[in-house]
Amino acid sequence: MVGEWLSALNSLVWGPPMIVAILGTGLYLQIRLQLLPLRRLATGFRMLWQGRRAGPAEEGEISPFAALMTCLAATVGTGNIAGVATAIALGGPGALFWMWCTALVGMATKYAEVVLAVNYREVDEKGEHVGGPMYAIRNGLGRRWAWLGGAFALFGGLAGFGIGNMVQANSIADALDASFGMPAWLTALLLAGGVALVILGGIRRIGRVAQALVPGMVALYLLVTLLILALHAEAVPEAITLVFTNAFTPTAATGGFAGAAVWAAVRFGVARGIFSNEAGLGTAGIAQAAGTSTSPVRAGLIGMLGTFIDTLVVCSMTGLAILVTGAWRTGESGAALTSLAFETALPGLGSHLLAAALAIFAFTTILGWSFYGEKCWEYLAGSTRFELPFRLLWVAAVPVGAVLRLDTVWLLADTLNALMALPNLLSLLLLSPVVLRLSREWFARPEAARRAA
Repeated sequence: MVGEWLSALNSLVWGPPMIVAILGTGLYLQIRLQLLPLRRLATGFRMLWQGRRAGPAEEGEISPFAALMTCLAATVGTGNIAGVATAIALGGPGALFWMWCTALVGMATKYAEVVLAVNYREVDEKGEHVGGPMYAIRNGLGRRWAWLGGAFALFGGLAGFGIGNMVQANSIADALDASFGMPAWLTALLLAGGVALVILGGIRRIGRVAQALVPGMVALYLLVTLLILALHAEAVPEAITLVFTNAFTPTAATGGFAGAAVWAAVRFGVARGIFSNEAGLGTAGIAQAAGTSTSPVRAGLIGMLGTFIDTLVVCSMTGLAILVTGAWRTGESGAALTSLAFETALPGLGSHLLAAALAIFAFTTILGWSFYGEKCWEYLAGSTRFELPFRLLWVAAVPVGAVLRLDTVWLLADTLNALMALPNLLSLLLLSPVVLRLSREWFARPEAARRAA
């Protein structure tokens, strides 16, 4: 009964109005910014390279590079493996096109989220920088809007335990059991221990671990998917054609694939794209606000790269691997579909490689989301004194997620994700003049001054 009610609610909150709101906000910002996130993509990567170490005059707890890696740790996860596969299984190859569209407009959304988060960040009672949509709403829109920031923090704080913790732990346990025969209880213990070692050290330790793990894990995953595409090089042009064709025309039934209408491609492509890169949810600003930067625009240029890397690079490679191997026609869905594609291309090895990638991706997601959840609850409490209890509770939730079935938790967390987006999107629209002003002022500076900022 509860599951049916949640399923209906989930379908409602992720229905046409939400899709229009997220895509529309991103498109509006992209147009108002005159395609700045796309035009300044190379600038963003240059800033990222320069931001590997914090400058002496910069304020924050971790370097801009570590802040982005923390964001990627939270976003590069099951969405890149199971989410892409689910979108294609339910919406057909055209869903990948709509994921790309979500990312292209989402880069503007992510840019604005980070600019506002850094511009309106505060220093807490421990002397650490805190920010995100809740602070941007309160400090940018005024105290009478503080309830909206509180709503974001509440939805984010609750969603974190589901989508950022237990669901990820469950995915790791399933993957390791299916591929390596590791019992769930053993995965639960090892995972809880690993999470505790990292998050009890706070954002500095999370940043260091993310900085060490994320670049390598993304690079290795891309190498494997490139190998799959190379082994099926003759099928790549057809796969790309399918993506563009089925984005605007229904996908016919073939093999085990039941067929899909254009609306299904749009709906599942957008929903899974947002689940993957979190553009519109506002979470990236929470991590970027802890980064060392003297300029909100500089932080925004680096922060928007998360959407580009997550969706336009990692998700694209997963989707193309599923298409070129023909696995999408089998009727499989989720992580099982991606696993089938990898195993088809690399018999005897592919499914094991994917299971290992999924485990690492999901582990880093738990780390990144622990920081998001912590800052949401601290905002609600108005104090950092609950920091340690929260971290202990977060660690305790990991083994619970690893050993239980979480169908209801998944639905609830996915619904809360959508509810997080509402106050964030509203604040982005209301505060967009601030984003435009800060961007104009920063780019009006001489090049030497921008480099120093």
